[in-house]
Amino acid sequence: MSASYIRSMNRLKRFTIVGIIFVLIWGSISHFVYEWSGDNLFVGFFFPINESVWEHMKLCFFPMLLYSFYMNRKLKSDYPCITSALLFGILLSTFLIPILFYTYSGILGRNYTFLDISTFVVSVLVSFFVIYKLTLSCKMEPYTALLKSAILAMTVCFILFTYLPPDLGIFAPQARQENAVHSVTTLQTSTQLSKPEYSSNSSKDSSMALLELPHAGNTVSKRFSDTSR
Repeated sequence: MSASYIRSMNRLKRFTIVGIIFVLIWGSISHFVYEWSGDNLFVGFFFPINESVWEHMKLCFFPMLLYSFYMNRKLKSDYPCITSALLFGILLSTFLIPILFYTYSGILGRNYTFLDISTFVVSVLVSFFVIYKLTLSCKMEPYTALLKSAILAMTVCFILFTYLPPDLGIFAPQARQENAVHSVTTLQTSTQLSKPEYSSNSSKDSSMALLELPHAGNTVSKRFSDTSR
């Protein structure tokens, strides 16, 4: 193994580690930029404007896209396949956010802040690891054009759906989702509580009716006897 190849490998590792640190820091700061800007309309296109899962996907997408321009420019000559690797890594980190979030919240029945943060961190770490491997293997190189189209489509979607979100759960702020879940739970609880009372009253009425049947029969017989006389 030549010294130049080792230096090149070390350079790729350095850029990967710096990229992880950059995205983690910038992504964390991005969570507050919209509020700091005074709810600026333009800033909202690139930074989360609420607590929805969709808006949290911006924490990975735009920081990784920004760093990928820099990393691609610096390493393209040594690693011809780095462009496709970076494009795939951006998409992977972005979609790992909802995948991991809905997986753990579905299992636990709710979301937790520290697990939300862990979801972001894991998404970044996994994506840069994949970028590193794909840069060396060139497995995604045949799909470069498709990956570029996907990145462009995601950029348009983030801009479009920031202020015009579809009526889907992934676009709803977490507070609204939690209220919806609470309402459903309350409705189910009230329904379950009312059922036993209804059953109990029905059983009681039925029992009383059965007890009165012999008495009613005796009364009818007595009246029939009086009439015969």
